[in-house]
Amino acid sequence: MSLSEDFQLADDLHPIDIVETLAEHNAWEFDRVTDDQIAMAVEGQWRTYSLTLAWSGRDETLRLICTFEMEPPAERMPEVYALLNLINDECWCGAFTFWAEQRLMVWRYGLALSGGQIASPEQVDRMINAAVLGAERFYPAFQLVAWGESTPEAAMQVAIAEAYGRA
Repeated sequence: MSLSEDFQLADDLHPIDIVETLAEHNAWEFDRVTDDQIAMAVEGQWRTYSLTLAWSGRDETLRLICTFEMEPPAERMPEVYALLNLINDECWCGAFTFWAEQRLMVWRYGLALSGGQIASPEQVDRMINAAVLGAERFYPAFQLVAWGESTPEAAMQVAIAEAYGRA
């Protein structure tokens, strides 16, 4: 059964209602902050990620922000920013940025739903999965550059390497 079959499609289906249903289905901790915003915690292999999804009716866009704390040493920041550029070249949906003041690594993505389009549960699920999988994929590279004194190029080889089998 597809995710869409779990929803009764209606013209007034709110994108945040879809997110809330997915959070309940996956047993993620969440808080419906407002009618147009939800915050949740999603457990990954490396850490728990904070996700916020917000609907902007004016822009007709569902925005996703996935964050995790990161406090790299100041002297490593040029390498961290170089790594961000390399990582973002590999990302087709969304992009990373570093919010220095908040000490947060951030994955951002916006799903444009102009003309009254309705987000499908599959689209929302894919947005969330892309954010968490991207954070999981590149988290070791961020760690290697920030604290392992690896070069951005060497750290990218870890993130790009294909794993086979199970440990």
